[in-house]
Amino acid sequence: MSLQTEKITGAEAVVKCLIAEGAELAYGYPGGAIMPIYDELYKYQDQFHHVLTRHEQGAVHAAQGFARTSGKVGVAMATSGPGATNLITGIADAQIDSTPLVCITGQVASHLLGTDAFQETDVISISSPVTKWNYQVTKAEEIPAAIAKAFYIAKSGRPGPVVIDITKDAQQSVFDYKGYEKCTGVRSYIPAPSTKIEAVEKAAELINKAKKPMIVFGQGVILGNAEAEFKAFIEKAGIPSAWTVLGLSALPTNHPLNVGMVGMHGHYGPNKLTNECDVLIAIGMRFDDRVTGNLNTYAKQAKIVHFEIDPAEIDKNVKTDAAVLGDAKEILTKILPLIDEKSHNEWLQEFRNYDKIEYEKVIKAQLNPTKEGLTMGEVLQGINRATKDDAVIVSDVGQHQMMTVRYANFTHTRSNVTSGGLGTMGFALPAAIGAKMGAMDRHVVAVIGDGGYQMTCQELGTILQTKVPVKIVVLNNEFLGMVRQWQQLFFDKRYASTEMINPDFIKLAEAYDIKAKKVTSRADLQGAIDEMIAHKDAYFLEVCVEKEDNVFPMVPTGASVSDVRLE
Repeated sequence: MSLQTEKITGAEAVVKCLIAEGAELAYGYPGGAIMPIYDELYKYQDQFHHVLTRHEQGAVHAAQGFARTSGKVGVAMATSGPGATNLITGIADAQIDSTPLVCITGQVASHLLGTDAFQETDVISISSPVTKWNYQVTKAEEIPAAIAKAFYIAKSGRPGPVVIDITKDAQQSVFDYKGYEKCTGVRSYIPAPSTKIEAVEKAAELINKAKKPMIVFGQGVILGNAEAEFKAFIEKAGIPSAWTVLGLSALPTNHPLNVGMVGMHGHYGPNKLTNECDVLIAIGMRFDDRVTGNLNTYAKQAKIVHFEIDPAEIDKNVKTDAAVLGDAKEILTKILPLIDEKSHNEWLQEFRNYDKIEYEKVIKAQLNPTKEGLTMGEVLQGINRATKDDAVIVSDVGQHQMMTVRYANFTHTRSNVTSGGLGTMGFALPAAIGAKMGAMDRHVVAVIGDGGYQMTCQELGTILQTKVPVKIVVLNNEFLGMVRQWQQLFFDKRYASTEMINPDFIKLAEAYDIKAKKVTSRADLQGAIDEMIAHKDAYFLEVCVEKEDNVFPMVPTGASVSDVRLE
């Protein structure tokens, strides 16, 4: 673009830069220290959309949801002090789940920094451990370059959140604005290491020699837009492929080589056979403790091949035999011609044999229950039917989250939106608002527990104001279910502070002008789900489920993944 100088305020520069960057919308909450920027948002509202949430935590989770479904950078805004600190939980969530965000916070005037002025907090120090990069702007002239750098860092390489803290005087000052130039590189920052062909060849050799290879794929496949390359790779190599919670939907759940989820509440076969495979290929995942269980017993018999963009993750938890650094798309493109075309039918059958055991002992009772009470699994099965396995499902954190990732079916990528590494209750409702705005052509269903729902249910006000047509399903067991399950199994059923006395959720939804229904019987379940999906506007469905149902399989904390329990 031609650089033409004009005199504008720092606040106007912020909005102009966001528009020039291609950002579509921001989620936020105004306040004193960011008021100049909001004044400019008002003037530019025909070019840039701002969504007023009901809490700053709602804003940052909505920005996460938007980023996760759209593949773009989410933008959140807040004022200084409590406004900025209320973003921190979502920023930490985005950091551990590699979600690209740019968070813009107002700050007290620069001459007041360090004086404990009204609504002053040291946002840079507070956010440093949970951001990919942060920067405090004290002069208006710094704004264009800071925002350009923020977007570049947030979305490049392994994505993550960035915070730009702008003092009030920097927003109000007038400077010579020379236009906006997108950032294309930062000295000493290497977003994606170049993939070395020798490493690819070593990995290919181990894979080709394997008799019982197994893949565990994570969100790196989705973040790298490598779904097509990944599918071609596993189909050529014929390798059974299991997923982490955030890897779910990178491969259709009905793919013949998809063998289910690994980890604490993962499927029986992939957990058991992790400790029997001869080569374990990890793609875009970080060997999180919920995936590995006891590291001293994790896949010790196997050669470990790791495809990963972040060098810090190599050998951090699991020692590799062949590490290939780089972007998942580039690695898979380079290794595909070197891979022998094979099928591992006998080995794959071992996974299917375990599937039959798990079906009889766990899944059958969830999806076809004989008891009177409703199960979470059958609710998810009903959502699958109503949406033809094609919804974006945004889950909160707890038992219902594990039931969702176990029983939801997906045919398209970027369909599973949940808080993975941080496990943030209250994530789902605001994230679903953002997820729908990032994928307006798709059904978006939030699946939430009665506990997590009440952490951010004020965001029903955002739905009221924006009319965003999200579908909300609250699975009400009147307990903090996951904690209660642990209390039952490991604390002799001492249910300390986990029983919930809940409000009338239907009246609450209706107070926000959202159509609502409550289901207590199996006969009414599918009809209510069908009605919810067919409804053109937002819809709230409360399903009263078994109070003391448990999620199985389960790998107890500190146990080996092959010690997975079915009951």
